[in-house]
Amino acid sequence: MKIKISGIELRRIAMPLVAPFRTSFGVETSRDVLVVRVVTPDGEGWAECAAMSEPRYCSEYVDGAQDVLRKFLIPALPKDGVDAAAVGRILEPFTGHHMAKSALETAVLDVQLRVAGESFGSYLGASRDRVPCGVSVGIMNSLPELLDAVDRYAVDRYVAEGYVRIKLKIEPGWDIEPVRAVRERFGDDLLLQVDANAAYTLVDAQHLAKLDAFDLLLIEQPLANDDMVQHAQLARILRTPICLDESIESAADAAAAISLGACSIINVKPARVGGYLEARRIHDLARAHGIPVWCGGMLETGIGRAANVALAALPGFTLPGDTSGSHRYFVTDITPPFVLSDGHLDVPTGPGLGTEPLTELLDEVTTAREWIAL
Repeated sequence: MKIKISGIELRRIAMPLVAPFRTSFGVETSRDVLVVRVVTPDGEGWAECAAMSEPRYCSEYVDGAQDVLRKFLIPALPKDGVDAAAVGRILEPFTGHHMAKSALETAVLDVQLRVAGESFGSYLGASRDRVPCGVSVGIMNSLPELLDAVDRYAVDRYVAEGYVRIKLKIEPGWDIEPVRAVRERFGDDLLLQVDANAAYTLVDAQHLAKLDAFDLLLIEQPLANDDMVQHAQLARILRTPICLDESIESAADAAAAISLGACSIINVKPARVGGYLEARRIHDLARAHGIPVWCGGMLETGIGRAANVALAALPGFTLPGDTSGSHRYFVTDITPPFVLSDGHLDVPTGPGLGTEPLTELLDEVTTAREWIAL
């Protein structure tokens, strides 16, 4: 189904976080988000770009994403109409920039599905009407602060609402003792995993093996994103399952990781791999090889969260993802909030994403707008 695009709006919004979120990449207190709106004669489609303000998680950053969309990706779209399934192929000649490509493809897919009256979940192949949710706790300044945060945000407040899994960010000097402290305080029944964000090297293998004592669901991306062979070596040393995140930028990467034995679990972040269609291909590949996948998050607003929840409803997503409720990160979201119920979020059933920004709220947080006619 070809959609003829009249123009595309690139809008920047400022979204303060309810609390600072620290990882090995740095501390975020707010998000500078690029929102993409595709306008056609028959309707509009929405998406957000997950790129951070600085190129720390990957080489992309939000100013660069807007620039490459303006100069290269949007002008590459055919003026006589485009099918969302063809967007990835059209943009393939431009190296990298997966997050910018994902935002553009998602916005085109959203308007296409809205016009067709089909939901994201139905189109992707969702098999459930709700998905289990986890919550992520950042690096703290002290163990008492961490325990207070887990108690306040992860247990008393969130697990009381039903969050079914807790993820702790770790880095050298903040790993074994924080995990031990959380296990001792909250017990073995708490589903617990850790995320290293590529902060270690293979030299740290024996140190990381100490995490085996804590019965973790997984350790996420312990080594650098280009260290797939060394991840395979580490996997032979650790009992804790290794999950790859930054290393997986495509279905081809996933196939290589599986062949090498570099991981036994994959975190699928649609923005990182270039969009939801490539994310579905990774899901299909992993499922065929018996590799569990889960949907990672990038502190998305309700626009990105809606698409992530739909993806997480596919049958191969067997582990809880980073699809927290809206109020975990934002005081006020730009869409109707996603609210947790018994540890789960409902998969939107309306056409396209099944949600869209609330105009007044969106305008309040908008810092800049740019219109590009096709």
